[in-house]
Amino acid sequence: MFALAMKGITKRFKNVTANDGISFQVERGSIHGLVGENGAGKSTLMNILYGLLEPDEGEILIYEKSVKFRGPKDAINAGIGMVHQHFMLVGPLTVTENIILGSEPVRGIFLDSVKAQETVVGLEQKYGLAVTPTAKIEEMSVGLAQRVEILKTLYRGAQILILDEPTAVLTPQEVRELIKIMQNLKNDGVTIIFISHKIKEIKEITDEITVIRAGKIVGTVKTKEVQERDIARMMVGRDVSLTVEKAPPKLQGQGLVVEDLQAKNDKGLQALRNISFEVNRGEILGIAGVEGNGQSELIEVLAGLRRATGGKVSFHDSKGGVKEITNATPRHIYDNGFAHIPEDRHKRGLQLKFSIEDNLVTSLIQNLPFSKNGFIDTKAITDNALEKIKKFDIRCGSHKVKLQNLSGGNQQKVVVAREFSKDPQVILISQPTRGVDIGAIEFIHNQIIALRDKGVAILLISAELSEIFNLSDRIAVMYEGRIIETIPVNEANEEKVGLLMAGIKSSQAEGLHV
Repeated sequence: MFALAMKGITKRFKNVTANDGISFQVERGSIHGLVGENGAGKSTLMNILYGLLEPDEGEILIYEKSVKFRGPKDAINAGIGMVHQHFMLVGPLTVTENIILGSEPVRGIFLDSVKAQETVVGLEQKYGLAVTPTAKIEEMSVGLAQRVEILKTLYRGAQILILDEPTAVLTPQEVRELIKIMQNLKNDGVTIIFISHKIKEIKEITDEITVIRAGKIVGTVKTKEVQERDIARMMVGRDVSLTVEKAPPKLQGQGLVVEDLQAKNDKGLQALRNISFEVNRGEILGIAGVEGNGQSELIEVLAGLRRATGGKVSFHDSKGGVKEITNATPRHIYDNGFAHIPEDRHKRGLQLKFSIEDNLVTSLIQNLPFSKNGFIDTKAITDNALEKIKKFDIRCGSHKVKLQNLSGGNQQKVVVAREFSKDPQVILISQPTRGVDIGAIEFIHNQIIALRDKGVAILLISAELSEIFNLSDRIAVMYEGRIIETIPVNEANEEKVGLLMAGIKSSQAEGLHV
């Protein structure tokens, strides 16, 4: 029996057709993958299923019964829940308060807090979604907050669960926990639609896969009957390389030198503990580690966004000059040949209410050719935008479109286009492909290698171990604010790096196998 079917769904936005006659169905109690490039129409389709949008044409059937949703409340009443990529939780409220918000159990005219907590505890025990009911959301990790979002949908009776890019911001350990949770839900009869760009996860988790490209269905296949390269080809419409081709690095001397660096986190606790390393011009140093071990603070210090409490940062330029930039301003650092792709594009990388063309010249607008003698050259700004949109394949209707109207992957391309075009000597890259589809990942990776081959010193931080292995020339592993070991990539493997990420040094690991 099918839990849901969508037949001939079409949705237009002015002159853009986001969904073009889409039809697919999902078996009850299965995990169904929905994949496609950014802008393919996945989110629009799921927003229609959840009642956030109404289709221009087509029909939705839930358990073979035709339904029409006027809003999310109708979808929730039909047993549909959705966990969005950007969580819909209230930070200062507790886990229980967030879960029951809008559907509070009452005794007479009063909130029945005992029943609320008992219900939440019952759900978390049933599905293996361990959280502390009294904990505040703002004090939780991303992985735990995601569990709260899932519990919130189950509390409202969801039997069809839409997970929109659920692993985009999770650590490898949290991803494994989520997979266990999804299996528990499936075993209990919950139907899951799993939206992801990560083909390896899609292959591991799903029973069937539906691929959307340019607003149309390419096909639905049994997961066990296709290979990863086949899924990639269906998504992009061409063969896609899942590995990065690169020649051995040609080192051109020191670029970035960090000595005994120390810094505190936002809570005033020590985040960086006497970190020392160097990145040569013409190489990529990858920083591996479970998120929360000081990687964010390291990038922020190097980019001038957080003060160091000790240590020294030096920049060695291509002409042999050396400049100390410890605690320099971001403007001073950027003017000295640095570029920066931040881990949070919304917080650090973009002005969402500004246009694409404006975002492409942020931090550059005071320079030629975008301004001269104090006057802005709007033609130069527009010409730059048109060139970058074409070169970096930014999917948009116009260079005047606001960033908030682009998909996450296309927003990331705007950041990459701006920073890579600065002709940097050192580039700080954090989570470069987070929430980005496979075609764009291939493109961004190739651009990073091209910069490295031009002699740029690149510091790369990524939660994706495969990305670290694919791009890096050397791998440094961070644990509890320290770099515990640095190894050439050709001497690294997942087991060795995984043990280092857990704080077990190579010398200790050898003893474990005795």
